[in-house]
Amino acid sequence: MSKAQQRLSQVQSHLASSETDISRGRERILQKLPDDIVVTCALRTPITRGGKGGFKDTAAADLLTHAFKSLLSRSSIDPNLVEDIAVGNVLAPGAGATEYRAAALVAGFPETAAVRTLNRQCSSGLQACADIANAIRCGMIDIGVGAGVESMSSQYGPGAVTEFSELLDSHQEAKNCKVPMGVLSEQMASDRNITRAVQDAYAARSHQRAEAAQKAGRFDGEIAPMKVKWVDPKTDEEKEIVVDKDDGIRSGMTAEGLAKIKSAFKEGGSIHAGNASQVSDGAAAVLLMKRSTAERLGQKIVGKFVCSSVVGVKPLLMGIGPWKAIPVALQKAGIGKDDVDLWEINEAFASQCVWCVKELGLDEENVNPNGGAIAFGHPLGCTGARQVSTLFNELGRRGKNIGVTSMCVGTGMGMAAVWVKE
Repeated sequence: MSKAQQRLSQVQSHLASSETDISRGRERILQKLPDDIVVTCALRTPITRGGKGGFKDTAAADLLTHAFKSLLSRSSIDPNLVEDIAVGNVLAPGAGATEYRAAALVAGFPETAAVRTLNRQCSSGLQACADIANAIRCGMIDIGVGAGVESMSSQYGPGAVTEFSELLDSHQEAKNCKVPMGVLSEQMASDRNITRAVQDAYAARSHQRAEAAQKAGRFDGEIAPMKVKWVDPKTDEEKEIVVDKDDGIRSGMTAEGLAKIKSAFKEGGSIHAGNASQVSDGAAAVLLMKRSTAERLGQKIVGKFVCSSVVGVKPLLMGIGPWKAIPVALQKAGIGKDDVDLWEINEAFASQCVWCVKELGLDEENVNPNGGAIAFGHPLGCTGARQVSTLFNELGRRGKNIGVTSMCVGTGMGMAAVWVKE
């Protein structure tokens, strides 16, 4: 056998081994083992328009309190068994550490349940879930809650970003971290030839899918309706209302309608309010423990957390984060993209979502089938936890198993996680 033939044989052997490993990886993550990190409850509040919607007058801590109370009620878990709670938040000073500890106490968790907050920007809610899952996996705790919350109505704006020092400003790549995401996304769309027409078509589809899902009641199972006080902007009258659905979804949205909206970041640009994620308010919570613990306590298992990944990319290419993070998560899980039944990829901007889906070679029919953040909003710290309930509900509706959640992250990062529906 010639050297060329030997090399070809080796390559074919490696490919065969890789395909076999991936097949075994799928079989492995579908197995039910005592040490699996499982989810026994995942829910969210409705997501409402920042400054205009049903939660515009509701504090972030109150939204989180409601998510916690609903989690305890739906799961029937004894709150005394919960050892740690991680909350993702982006805009509150100190990531809301003090008020979110207080929220847990108001919700019914005892003082023995520790609480911490974290900020990894748009992936904060997912990072909270991953941190709790990993704390359980390594034996630090037995039961925990991963959550996320954001009130962009009250805390979104220039004040959320600290001024850079002269030292940071003197380093070009570091300085790029403070370029507004809309500006850098506009540049990315231009550099990678993602036309406005393509972005508007994607955004219109997100709205159309979300509208259809809402009308069909597909979000009802994941939403915990909330009674709040709301001030009518026309009369200044304070009313008590029940918020039970996402109020940012626009009915009858079309690409033609979106084409009439003025660009937001550049004269004649491609990005505008209709093809980017909405400024929103909302909270979500996820209850995690080992399978053996869930079975001992009689907790109904919704699904399991397999693994997660986090990666860095150039700050000016923040939007490509999912493209880099997803393959890493799949590799850690030992599966390939064809093993994944459903994808929840955050729609920060249509431009970056379109590019990531295309470059990853994903089937668009299985990406955000019920719409995404362009349609119903992106409460920054909440989204990563919100995606868990949305993913599991749709996997269950379809009778499928494996799903991935992912998002780009401000300043140039990406995060992804692999989940399995029971």
